[in-house]
Amino acid sequence: MKVKKMNAEVLVEDYRNGFLENIHPGHICGVDASGHIKYKVGNSEHLTFLRSALKPIQAIPAIAHHIQEHFKLTNRETSLIVASHRGEAFHIEELEKLLAKIGAAEEELLCHPTYPLNPNAKDELLLNNRPKRKLYHNCSGKHLGMIALAKVLGVSAAGYFELQHPVQQEILRVLSIISGCSTDQIRTGVDGCGVPVYALPLKFIAAAYLRFAKPELISDQSIQDAVIKITSMMNEHPDMISGTNAICTTLLMDDNIVAKGGAQGVYCFGLKEEKLGFSLKVMDGTEEQWPLIVASILEQIEYKNKDTIQRLYQLSNKEIYNDNNKLVGNKEAVFKLVEV
Repeated sequence: MKVKKMNAEVLVEDYRNGFLENIHPGHICGVDASGHIKYKVGNSEHLTFLRSALKPIQAIPAIAHHIQEHFKLTNRETSLIVASHRGEAFHIEELEKLLAKIGAAEEELLCHPTYPLNPNAKDELLLNNRPKRKLYHNCSGKHLGMIALAKVLGVSAAGYFELQHPVQQEILRVLSIISGCSTDQIRTGVDGCGVPVYALPLKFIAAAYLRFAKPELISDQSIQDAVIKITSMMNEHPDMISGTNAICTTLLMDDNIVAKGGAQGVYCFGLKEEKLGFSLKVMDGTEEQWPLIVASILEQIEYKNKDTIQRLYQLSNKEIYNDNNKLVGNKEAVFKLVEV
């Protein structure tokens, strides 16, 4: 089915020796505590697959049904069900504990065996001639959370990744509640790891992350309590949610922010004190521009924590260096948030 193209605006421009080389178009939406769009770039109605930005929402049913208490999981272990971990040693150590406590076998995970996303972790495994594992997949924690939920619900974990499985139906129900988007407006696809993934207009995705920042806006008490727990774990263990020198880790170090990115250029974050939720989509699917874009958003709304903004610029320098560490160009965030 063809989807009508939405007009995007240029978010970032890359220059080499003063000449424009690349542009990165996209959309940005920011909603306030009333649920109304406050800031926008491009089209807030743009239909966007959440990809791994869905993970905090996918974790809500598991937390709401008390898998942490049932399996006696620590916060550090539990945080992995929200993670796009990079397969570093400290991730694998906690994943193996999670696997054992849930009583699952690694073979039960749908996600494909792979090597870690962290290049150093991958190189070490290759150097020691170690094989790929399902546990190294960046979505393995999410899958374990789904298996744990199936067990607590008293249903078979077999086929936990099928859309009609009770686990996936519970996730879809919660997504509709926390985003404010009716289920008949939510589009369905299959994520890279094999589980269902959903597409919503950006304004509803921003609204979901607003509610992570301001859970008191959620009327369902069990969902509200779960969101509070999830957000607390993400801020308590930012290194578990992604990994070393990653944007999610950097943003979650700031206790005022809850944030998560996904594949193909989607990024989302909520600001607690400011009572704002943001979602963005880089239409060429790149992730390298995220820190620059988020830093620019924070600057434009006059965000108080300048240390957070500085850490983002350290992740994504405005300067472009070649393989010989020679300065060859620069990149600029060129969008202006339109206040609605």
